[in-house]
Amino acid sequence: MTPVRMQRVAIVAPDAALRETLLLVAEAGCVEVDRVEEPPPGPAGSRLRRLTAVPGAPAAALAGARPDPGALEREGRWDLLAGEAQVEECEASAVRQGEVAALAGWCPVGAVAALADRLSAAGGTLVPLRAPRGVTPPTVLRATGPVRRAFTPVVTTYGTVPYRDVDPTWPAGVVYVLMFGLMFGDAGHGALLFLAALLLRLGRPRRAARLHRLWPFVAAAGLTSTLAGLAYGEFFGPSGVLPVLWLNPLDRPTRLLAAAVGLGGVLLALAYAGGAVNRWREGGPAKALYAVSGVAGCALFLGLVSVGGGWYLHAPGLLVAGAAAAATGLGLAGAGLFAAGSGGIGGAAQTAVQLFDAVLRIFANTVSFARLAAFGLTHAALGQVVWHGTSGLAERGSWAVLGAVLVFTVGNAVTFALEALVAGVQALRLEFYELFSRVFESLGRPFRPWHLPVRRTEVSP
Repeated sequence: MTPVRMQRVAIVAPDAALRETLLLVAEAGCVEVDRVEEPPPGPAGSRLRRLTAVPGAPAAALAGARPDPGALEREGRWDLLAGEAQVEECEASAVRQGEVAALAGWCPVGAVAALADRLSAAGGTLVPLRAPRGVTPPTVLRATGPVRRAFTPVVTTYGTVPYRDVDPTWPAGVVYVLMFGLMFGDAGHGALLFLAALLLRLGRPRRAARLHRLWPFVAAAGLTSTLAGLAYGEFFGPSGVLPVLWLNPLDRPTRLLAAAVGLGGVLLALAYAGGAVNRWREGGPAKALYAVSGVAGCALFLGLVSVGGGWYLHAPGLLVAGAAAAATGLGLAGAGLFAAGSGGIGGAAQTAVQLFDAVLRIFANTVSFARLAAFGLTHAALGQVVWHGTSGLAERGSWAVLGAVLVFTVGNAVTFALEALVAGVQALRLEFYELFSRVFESLGRPFRPWHLPVRRTEVSP
């Protein structure tokens, strides 16, 4: 559950073999090459800048041998011209010592040895370097296995995970589909989602081929929706096909709301634990202890929950323990916020406001999970309306059966589309604002390797 380890490297080659070495680096596509911000343009770059528009220009590529930029322009080979301009930028960014040129960059640790062997064929090499102080490596998440690849967009849509933080892809994906299923709880609709996942797995329809890698995500959402539907006794609404295994949302809304808020409390506690681990990895034990999103915030949250539980259960021991934990969390968080502030009376006032905001956010974020039940109730209510309309028409004779089928089909289609959209957006909102806001304090920088195809069989005059 950590990002891919990165190695600071130097691409070193004789000046005469630098271009061929760069071609191998671009072909491998595993090095993020450092370039100067505004290098002087070379012949290809100058010609490319003069072109105001390149209609239908394909992606950049590299010629196997150094081409003539003028010939590329006359032939309309904008792909090779753009690729050669990037090579010129790298060459201009190189540091030279005598007849040797070098470029710095970042490369995944596991790819360093193999790329160094490849570069040796051109007379170059890849030299591991010590990472400079104060410079954070770029982040690339591990993409092993179809399930992890399907869950990754939940995290990358929010932002880039800091390099030193824990990669939350697996827990984020599991929590998302769990929350989605609670709001989209209907066994029939969940089965349709699962069927859609199987179609994506088979590459159908072809227009949705780019969504193929998301099929495990859709299948998991369909599975949790089906399980929630079994618990609610919902199968295309309250059709009576399934027994109620847990509760009927419309009959026991208060119990469903309490369960949703309770689940939210558990998820928030886990988010605080993840935040404490990340603060430790970012700044050591002191930062983990005093951060509002670390141990201090976790103690404050658990203390307030214990105070509420002790008051509700009339348990004085739990009430006192919760008050002590909350006071400890407030003290630690206040000390950390005051130390990070400007000090003095102004710093104390700022700390007080920030502590008040932290307590308020805990209440607001916990109650916000009630939407899991609210939108589950909405789904059940829409299903009930459709089912009552269907059953009412079906009792009016044979001709009314056609109308009942139409109401059932159209009503469920509208309910499915509307609730899938709402549940998807609301689950993402809870994940981002309530959970990720505690797991992450800042965002990292994505790993952008230089990768271009090399056309070794094409030689321009």
